[in-house]
Amino acid sequence: MIPQFLFATGIENSNPTIQNGRVRIDEMAKCRHYEFWQKDFDLVEELGIHFLRYGPPIHTTWLGPGKYDWSFADETFHDLGRRNISPIVDLCHFGVPDWVGNFQNPDFPQLFADYARAFAERFPWVQLYTPVNEMFICAQFSALYGWWNEQLTTDQGFVTALKHIVKANVLAMHVIGDVRPDALFIQSESSEYFHAENPAAIKPAELMNARRFLSLDLNYGRRVDSEMYEYLLDNGMTREEYHFFLKNHRRHQCIMGNDYYKTNEHRVRADGSTTAAGEVFGYHVITRQYHDRYRLPVMHTETNLWQGPCGDEAVNWLWKEWANVLRVRNDGVPIVGFTWYSLTDQVDWDSALREDRGIVNPLGLYDLDRNIRPVGEAYKQLIQDWCQVLPAQSVCLQMPIVMPHEANQQWAQHKQDQAEAQQHDKSTVAANTASTEA
Repeated sequence: MIPQFLFATGIENSNPTIQNGRVRIDEMAKCRHYEFWQKDFDLVEELGIHFLRYGPPIHTTWLGPGKYDWSFADETFHDLGRRNISPIVDLCHFGVPDWVGNFQNPDFPQLFADYARAFAERFPWVQLYTPVNEMFICAQFSALYGWWNEQLTTDQGFVTALKHIVKANVLAMHVIGDVRPDALFIQSESSEYFHAENPAAIKPAELMNARRFLSLDLNYGRRVDSEMYEYLLDNGMTREEYHFFLKNHRRHQCIMGNDYYKTNEHRVRADGSTTAAGEVFGYHVITRQYHDRYRLPVMHTETNLWQGPCGDEAVNWLWKEWANVLRVRNDGVPIVGFTWYSLTDQVDWDSALREDRGIVNPLGLYDLDRNIRPVGEAYKQLIQDWCQVLPAQSVCLQMPIVMPHEANQQWAQHKQDQAEAQQHDKSTVAANTASTEA
């Protein structure tokens, strides 16, 4: 029996460029997934996991407008379908192909939508998507911190990247929905909090705590507060661009995926600079803040911790995060899944991928030789213990999750037809409303 709570892991597929675009950091290559992808899928099955955050490498798959090399995706996704592992498809993970340039390119949103449609048409059995991973972090690291891709350090660069990234995500949801009307979209986004270190730091901390919501506010068509509205318009967003987000969201098909690490909470100084705060509020408190704002089903889409010298640091962190998930659920928040990210150790995340040094980060359920770590054993046991206790299906999702082996069954097709009819009804109501307002 397939567990209806979405216990998941992921294959780390970040691929930003550094050094002014001269070097691409390809985590799939660094973690040897291209070499061991079949073994990696074996390990997913070994853990008892049926949901995998996974996506094709965008920079080698998307060759140009309307040009694709699906060879690796065909092999890997066919194998996932055969195994009845449902991918949560991550189409853009911190990077774009060289020919696109970077996230300052105004053509990126529509180009990406075309890519998303092409993927959905090629793999129509796929239902779960994260079109663009961690939109806020991608814009911040690329265009505000100067670390990746365009390597800008300006508010205008950040707003430009953000509006292009979120528009790309929204357009991708629309075109994927055209192909797969019952698609579900899981926004994997970093959940942040900024603590004022002293009274003089209250104002900059408040600004950062407002800015952390921008990607999801735009994605879900939620009006931003007045200060953030001025910030967006002062830094290059037009009124027309802002209203696009208000009118084109697909929140009725969304699960709010939020990521939480020890690094997600920050201490803010009076001058606006920040330092790591460690875990202060924790996942439970911060997730309640996000859920109170958006009122959507929630999935814990990323967490991890280094396996340290005692060997049980990651195991203890897993237990703590799971206790927070249960606390969130018991408080009435509809939480549908949990993810340890990623399946294997990662490489160079100690420098946030800013340096190409080949340093292995012991964060995975397995090491890079594919030997299980203590946290892998603990996660496997956790799944066995809880998989039938926490049903997600039919409790808070309007559309049921269809596993790959069920995709061609009559009831699944009926659900797609129903979803398509509902979308048509929504479009008709929206068009009539617009006509009346005009």
